[in-house]
Amino acid sequence: MTETEATKLKGKFTSGLGRRKTSIARVRLYKGDGGLMTINGKDANKYFTEEELFSIISQPLKLAGLIKNFNISINISGGGKKGQAEAVRHGIARALLTINPDLRALFKVKGWIMRDARKKERKKPGLKKARRAPQWAKR
Repeated sequence: MTETEATKLKGKFTSGLGRRKTSIARVRLYKGDGGLMTINGKDANKYFTEEELFSIISQPLKLAGLIKNFNISINISGGGKKGQAEAVRHGIARALLTINPDLRALFKVKGWIMRDARKKERKKPGLKKARRAPQWAKR
């Protein structure tokens, strides 16, 4: 992050916490033109190199029509890239709701407000995977 980007991301902000699987995203929305988005100090395009993951992040902003109205700073920890992207989407949606509660109906239909709590099931002893048993042989 350059010095000019750091000066843009100062002042009052609205925060939102997003979670998905084992990923946690702390999102800060700063009012101001530009649409600058940094993730863990890097540009969002460089952090999420796949176009699909970057589009997941920007979905709430596109739906609300606020893509250029906020500068966004995000800290992510844990999980894989897809889980991180969905955690960021959850955090941005929650932060936007504190700014404009009228967006709740739009986000609720899409399922971006509610935390998706599905995680990988743990492996049990005596089994090959969480539920996959070893092949049974009669003789």
